[in-house]
This record gives sequence, C-alpha cells and structure tokens, in this order.
Amino acid sequence: MKVYSDTNIGLIRDENQDRVRTVVLGEDAVFAVVCDGMGGENAGSEASEKAIGIIYDRVTKVYRSDCNAESVRSLLISSAMTANAVIFDMAASNMNKKGMGTTCVAALRRGNRLHVISVGDSRVYLIGNGIAQITKDHSVVMQMYENGEISKEEIKDHPRRNYITKAIGVTPSLTPDYFAVDVDDDSVIMLCSDGLTNHCDENAILRAAKSTSAEELSAKLIKLALDDGGKDNITVAVISN
Repeated sequence: MKVYSDTNIGLIRDENQDRVRTVVLGEDAVFAVVCDGMGGENAGSEASEKAIGIIYDRVTKVYRSDCNAESVRSLLISSAMTANAVIFDMAASNMNKKGMGTTCVAALRRGNRLHVISVGDSRVYLIGNGIAQITKDHSVVMQMYENGEISKEEIKDHPRRNYITKAIGVTPSLTPDYFAVDVDDDSVIMLCSDGLTNHCDENAILRAAKSTSAEELSAKLIKLALDDGGKDNITVAVISN
C-alpha cells in the first residue's frame, strides 16, 4: 500500500495555510491527514501546523498492527479532540489569534477497511469505477442545501460557500465525524482541501484518476485547479495499493 501527496499555495494567496502529512504504518496500513487553516495574520498556518502535528504524532505513536477497529476509531477521534483543545487554548490566550482554527480530514486504510474522520469542508473521496464523497461538508451551503434553500448546482458559486460551521480549535470541545467503509484493491482514496473542490467537480476528479497513475494524481489535480484560477491553497493526498 502506498500514499502520495502534494500541496500548492495557489495563484492568489500570500501564504499556504494548508498542511498535509502521510505515512506508511506497516505492510498493510497507511495514514494521511490534511488540514486547511483559517484565521488572520499567521493564525491559520499556526492552527493547521499544530493540529496536523498533534494528530500525526498521536496516530504514529499509538497505532499498532493488532489494533481492532474500535481502537482505530477511538485513536482518530481522540487525536482530533486533543488538537481541538490545544488550539482553542492557544486562541484563548492570545487576542491576535482569536477565531483561529482549521479543517481536518484524516484517513487510515488498513487492508480493505478505511477509517476516516472529518471536521470542516475538506473532503475524502473513494474512487473506483465511479467516485463517492465519504465525508460530509460542515458548511453553511451544505445546511442550506439540506434545508432545501438552494440546489446542489448552486453550492459551488454561492457567496457563502466558504463559510464552515465546524472547525478544530473554534469551540472548547469537538467530536469529529467518523466513517468506516470497505474498499477493494483497485480503489483509490483521495483527501483534499477545498482549494481543489472549488475548482474541480467530481467528474473532473474521476477523469483525472482514470487517466493518471496514483503517484501522479495529486500533481495532476493541483494543475487542474491552478488552470481554473487557483484562488486558494490546494492540497491533495492519495492512497492506493
């Protein structure tokens, strides 16, 4: 099993507040995590850097090949909860960092079982013959769509599309969404920040995945987002056999 990643500042932003880390945990297990920071000055970068460091360190230090499924679930969730508490305290102790936070998606694939946690509007997709979004966006436009206020087609260009309703570090306590799905040997798992999905819809992602090797897919998707304007930081991680 292999994992690849890439990140790009984009064409508009002054700094890259996205972070990505990946690791092969063993012969049949890999882990990837993507964070997209938010906050003025350097607060967004600090939030994503701190969160990804805490989550990565905790997973790599605690995970064992004999962990059962419930242990993996608890490890991922507790890692995000720890990151949330640390970043919330950082913001509370410094007025310049008030409101700092970060999205987070993390995926641990072990054999043919995928474990995912999610906070915010970064995403995880399962790609095979088709493409399916595993995570659910914590965003204002997703709430509006579920309430029947806007159509799915209106989400992409809605003026409030970047307003998220849940983030690591913004509230004193937090529980991330958790998902577990079966995957087959030919499946590709993709994690990304919204800098990709704001420019590439699911059809474009699927076409790229079908025409590009897993090793080159991150760079290919980032190029597509840049070619479409690259208005945000863009980060992609790919897990494959």
